[in-house]
Amino acid sequence: MIEHRLIERMIGIVQKELARVKSEGTLNVAFVDTYVDFARTYADRCHHGKEEDILFRDLKSKSLSKDHARILTELIDEHVQARKRIRRLVEARSRYEKGDASALSDAIEALDFLVELYPRHIEKEDKRFFIPTMSYFSAEELERMLKEFYDFDRNLIHERYKAMVEKVEKGS
Repeated sequence: MIEHRLIERMIGIVQKELARVKSEGTLNVAFVDTYVDFARTYADRCHHGKEEDILFRDLKSKSLSKDHARILTELIDEHVQARKRIRRLVEARSRYEKGDASALSDAIEALDFLVELYPRHIEKEDKRFFIPTMSYFSAEELERMLKEFYDFDRNLIHERYKAMVEKVEKGS
């Protein structure tokens, strides 16, 4: 949940930039690049990665209540929807830079979706899911997950920059 606080701070910045985009009718591509990097690396790969690859994986092996099972499905779907909107934002940013007039409204739509999604998504996780679902785990299971979270974070930077070098090597 600590990671949620940083994501919320970034969403606040995105909201301010979105208001500026709407009032001035221009897209700051450097800002979009910064936000996309944050969204893909921190929010999705780091944060959602730990949720999906560790917590959700382990919860799926438990006999969840109907409510918790429903929320788990919703959370996974919301992660998928966020990834789709980030891809749309990247596409719109690229088209905008090439002078495509329709790209601005597509970027606005993607940003609107994301600033609406994340506060609700985080509230759902913080207040209705994370704390209640901890009761499905023993103390030993929780300790193992925390160690796995730590290892996940520790390896993330290596994974990120290895992928970057491979991309450059391929000439992309």
